[in-house]
Amino acid sequence: MLQKEYPYFIGNRPQKPNTDLVVTDKYSGKIATRVALADEAAIDRAIGLAEKATEAMQQMPSFRRQEILQHCADRFAERREELAQILCIEAGKPINDSRGEVDRLIETFKIAAEESVRMTGEYLPLDRSARTQGYTSIWKRVPIGPCSFISPFNFPLNLVAHKIAPAIATGCPFILKPASMTPVGALIIGETLAELELPEGAFSILPCTRDGARLFTEDDRLKLLSFTGSPEAGWHLKSKAGKKKVVLELGGNAACVVDEDADLDDAVSRIIIGAFYQSGQSCISVQRILVHENVYKSFKNKITKAALALKTGDPKKEETFIGPLISEKEAERVEAWIKSAVNHGGQILCGGNRKGAMMDATLLEDVPEDEKLCAQEVFGPVAVLSSFNDFDEAIEKVNNSKYGLQAGLFTRDIYKAMNAWDKLDVGGVIIGDMPSWRADQMPYGGVKESGLGREGIRFAMEDMTEIRILVVRNITE
Repeated sequence: MLQKEYPYFIGNRPQKPNTDLVVTDKYSGKIATRVALADEAAIDRAIGLAEKATEAMQQMPSFRRQEILQHCADRFAERREELAQILCIEAGKPINDSRGEVDRLIETFKIAAEESVRMTGEYLPLDRSARTQGYTSIWKRVPIGPCSFISPFNFPLNLVAHKIAPAIATGCPFILKPASMTPVGALIIGETLAELELPEGAFSILPCTRDGARLFTEDDRLKLLSFTGSPEAGWHLKSKAGKKKVVLELGGNAACVVDEDADLDDAVSRIIIGAFYQSGQSCISVQRILVHENVYKSFKNKITKAALALKTGDPKKEETFIGPLISEKEAERVEAWIKSAVNHGGQILCGGNRKGAMMDATLLEDVPEDEKLCAQEVFGPVAVLSSFNDFDEAIEKVNNSKYGLQAGLFTRDIYKAMNAWDKLDVGGVIIGDMPSWRADQMPYGGVKESGLGREGIRFAMEDMTEIRILVVRNITE
C-alpha cells in the first residue's frame, strides 16, 4: 500500500532531492517508507513561489475554486481504503478510526467547496448622522495572501484539510509543514492537488525538521501562520511570528460533567470513546470526569467495566480499539505520570500497564488536582474520576485549568445546560455528549492556553481574509 519513497511538493511539483526522512510503522517499529526532507533553501524557494502566485490565486473565480475542492473530495473517496491503510501504518491509528478520519477528510473538502462560493460581504448604511449623510458603503473579504501551515501527527489527514481546504476556498497560496512522524497523508493530498492546473506556487508541502522550519514562522512574505500542536511550541512560535496574523489550535485537558439525572449507560458509552479513542491522542480527549456523588459509585463501576473490555493491539485488526501511542517515548511519559499520581494518593481503577508504545486504557480516582494527570495534557489513554455534590462546584472545577478547549455535560436540566454555556471558560460546550465531539463545519478552538482563533471552514476562511470597504460619496448636481 505504501510506496517505498515519497517526494515533497514545491511550487505544485513533486521533487525528491533526498529520502532522508524515515517514517516508521508505529505498531511494529519497522521502517515503512522514506520521504524527501526539505532544507531552508527549499522552504525559501517555496515562499517566493507562493508570493508570486498571490495575484493569480486571488483572481481565480469562486466556481473554479469550488471545482478544485470537489475534485479533491472525489479523489479522496476513490482512494479511501488506501488512505486509511496508510494512516493506520504511519500513525498507528486503528483501522476503523482511520477510515473515519478519511471520511472526515472528504467531508471537510466538501464543506469547503460549498463555502468557496458564498464568501459574501455586506451593504453598510452610513447615514446615521448629518455628517455622514450622502455616503454609502459596501465591504467584501479579500484573500490575506501566502499562508504558512504547521500540522500535528494525531490527525494527519483531517487537520491538514482544515488548513488547506479553506486556503483554496479563499484563494490563498500556502506552504505546509506536516508532522515529521506522519507526513505521508499530507503528501498524498499534494499528489491530488498536483493533478490540477493551479497557478505555479499555489501550494508547497514540505516535511522538514523542527529546527529547519524557521521560515514557516519568521518570513515576512507570509501573511498568516496557522499552527496546531502543543501549547509550548505554539506560544513560542507566536513570539517569533512578527507582524503576521497567528492562529493557534493547541492542547487541553478536557473535562466532562455527569450530573445525577444523567442516563449513566449512555454517558459511559460516549465517554469511553472520548477518553480512549485513538489512544487518547486528541486535544479534546476526555481527561477529567466529574460525577455527581449520588451516582458516582454506579458510574465508576460501569465505566471501569467498559474500559476493561476495550481491545488493544495491532491497529490493522478490525477489532482493535486502542493502538500504540505515536512513540515509545510518549508511552513512557504517560506511564511516569500515572506512577506519580499513584505515589501521591491516586488509585488505579484499571489499566496502568505499558508494553513498548502500547498503553492500556487507564482510569484513576483520588488524584490530586495539581498532579500532571489533572493539570497538564496527558495525550494518552488515561482519564481521572472525581465526584461533586454541587453543580456550581463542578463548573468551578472544570474552569480550574489553564486550558479551555471544550467541555462536556450530561444532564437533562436545560437551566443547568444554559448556565454551563454561560460560565464555562472554554471554546465549546457539548451537552449530552463528550467534549471530544466535533463537526467539521463548526467553529472550533479554545481560550487561555488552548489557543487563538477558530478552525471550522467558514471561520478559518475569515482568518485567511481581510475586510476591504468601499465608500461612495453621492454627489448631486
